[in-house]
Amino acid sequence: MDLGLPAGEIALLAGGLIAGGLIAGFLSGLFGVGGGGILVPVLYELFGALGAADEVRMHLAVGTSFAIIIPTSFRSARSHHQRGAIDLGVLRIIGPAAIFGVVLGALTAKYADDTAMKLIWVVSATTLSLSLFVRRDAWRIKGDIANPALSFPAGTGIGFLATMMGVGGGAYIAPFMTLLGRPIHQAVGTAAGFSCIVAIPALFGYMWAGWDAAGVPAGSLGFVSLIGAAAMIPSGVLAAPLGVRLAHGMERRKLEIAFAFFLSLVGLRFLLALVL
Repeated sequence: MDLGLPAGEIALLAGGLIAGGLIAGFLSGLFGVGGGGILVPVLYELFGALGAADEVRMHLAVGTSFAIIIPTSFRSARSHHQRGAIDLGVLRIIGPAAIFGVVLGALTAKYADDTAMKLIWVVSATTLSLSLFVRRDAWRIKGDIANPALSFPAGTGIGFLATMMGVGGGAYIAPFMTLLGRPIHQAVGTAAGFSCIVAIPALFGYMWAGWDAAGVPAGSLGFVSLIGAAAMIPSGVLAAPLGVRLAHGMERRKLEIAFAFFLSLVGLRFLLALVL
């Protein structure tokens, strides 16, 4: 397929995609997230280089992110499960609510503009990172995530935000579970499984939302670029177990602080995109 770019630029883009996949896969294992915080910015720049219309660049980055999150988060969840760090009971309870939130998110994304989606990124990532920086071990929320009265609104809200942002939702589930008294490593492992539940329906939702959209690059199904996904999936799957290994060797507070720094960088990236 002719991308209309010099060979040197194509090689640079390919290298960036492979590196982005490695980082995303590693973060998926380390934090229990799908890696969308890295994937979306990288894909956003890629689609700009490929000449995608500005009006659909963010949508393409978010939609394609889910195609990559599915295998990386699955590999991460499998590795955590082998270490006994996933609460499958929580996933069975919160999963249907998350899927409902994904449907709402896909419907919203179909009509949201580029600025609105970036703003959601900035506000959500900043709020979550600040909460992790200032939280204390003694802080707890009364209740149990296995309680449907708590899990349904939480799952729906997180599923919605994750779909709008192109993440698996692990960035929200993990700290939420720790506030409810769950161990950080169990929270991270369960978050990886949650990312799988969110990413699969979200992928099809973005295909549907962008099916007739103008300005998408060649090799796309709706708002999902098959080229971008194919370039990043192999390296992401390869790197996920490395992140899992490091996560299980870190103290809880260090893992939370590292996670907060990660989210801060994501929020800053899209704040700059809004103001520049």
